[in-house]
Amino acid sequence: MSTRYTPSNVPANAEDLPTYLQKELDRLSSIISNIADGHFDVVHVAPERPREGDIRFADGTNWNPGNGKGFYYYEYHPSGTDHWHHITHTN
Repeated sequence: MSTRYTPSNVPANAEDLPTYLQKELDRLSSIISNIADGHFDVVHVAPERPREGDIRFADGTNWNPGNGKGFYYYEYHPSGTDHWHHITHTN
């Protein structure tokens, strides 16, 4: 399940509204749970407008911010040298 939410089309028939609302609430609940559990979707393209502190899990192929597949955080620099930093692990 993704961590992004896009609402479904609202039904034209008012009688279908309770079912629609329940489904939307279920979807929102699942997305919030994924975020709370620390889930990150694999990202295949760079975000259009990254903000300082953004974290993404790059696929390393379609989008490779520098060190292949893995987690990256975005750091803004007023000098214009903003970039994505690979979050590495050590043993």
